Amino acid sequence: MSQPNRRISGFKPTGPLQLGNYVGAIRPLVEGQHAHPTVAFIADLHALTVPHDPERLRELSMQVAGLLLASGIDPGQTILYRQSDLPAHAELHYLLECSATYGEVHRMIQFKEKGGGSGTRLSLLTYPVLMAADILLHDIAEVPVGRDQRQHVELTRDLALRFNERYGPVFTVPRAVHPPVAARLGDLATPTAKMGKTNASAAGVLFLLDPPDVLRRKIMRAVTDGGTEVAYDPERKPGVSNLIDLISACTGDEAERIAERHATYGGLKATAADAVIALLEPIQRRYRELSPADIEQTLQEGAERARERPDATVRRVRHALGLTSGRRAPAGSPARPATATASR
Repeated sequence: MSQPNRRISGFKPTGPLQLGNYVGAIRPLVEGQHAHPTVAFIADLHALTVPHDPERLRELSMQVAGLLLASGIDPGQTILYRQSDLPAHAELHYLLECSATYGEVHRMIQFKEKGGGSGTRLSLLTYPVLMAADILLHDIAEVPVGRDQRQHVELTRDLALRFNERYGPVFTVPRAVHPPVAARLGDLATPTAKMGKTNASAAGVLFLLDPPDVLRRKIMRAVTDGGTEVAYDPERKPGVSNLIDLISACTGDEAERIAERHATYGGLKATAADAVIALLEPIQRRYRELSPADIEQTLQEGAERARERPDATVRRVRHALGLTSGRRAPAGSPARPATATASR
């Protein structure tokens, strides 16, 4: 039975989650989970595309899962699992590689930016195909993404259309949609750069598990701009505007009204620190209440709940490729349109 508006989102455990992850991906997922069937997974296979420490990967995978739960992901509503616990992801990845070409994956922007040397892992070249598998496994039809991720959805569409043309109607063909843009939080030390979990310096990044005193210290040391006027003007005052965006993201207040209420940079920073701490305190408290055993059990149960649709998709693909015997197609067919959220 199809489930319209189904959403899927993957979270890569390559670093501690930060406030931009929460505002841009986690909070919308939490707010929509009771209105839409939702799948969320820890994209640990994607973390293998670069050199990594195995123990750190395990630690971050559990931390990300715990923070999703602490942020309000309800495992009774949302299927939450670890990507590597579902073999269908890796199997469909390889089967799709057999339809992909070197040229189309080599032109992907992330490989151009991060790869190309003799020591580059092959998985960095082919991981966009794994991203395509993540989407196609769950019969997702609409993928809300930012402009920087549109290329991945276009590759997914190309692979699905090519496969369907060659082997029959196996995949739901997704399309990219562009939802309203969430506040873009800049690095507090370099406000023109995006706040990210893998930034070279942690001084300007607000991690979800930073203690309150650390959060306040980072914000009070945030880079501002010349002059003394508090005004929302991202072009002329990127530092001040970034602080205003930070307050707006935490409180929901309009940027212009926030600017009007503050006469000094110091007062603006103090308000931003209070807002961030108030937002993250309950998340941190709930995270501390979770045990590793609780998190692991949730992931295992989620993998079992998630298994049916991806396994059916892989069976269809195997049959279409001639990897199964008999003439009758296996049970399961592409679902009616569903929706995904992408957070890489």
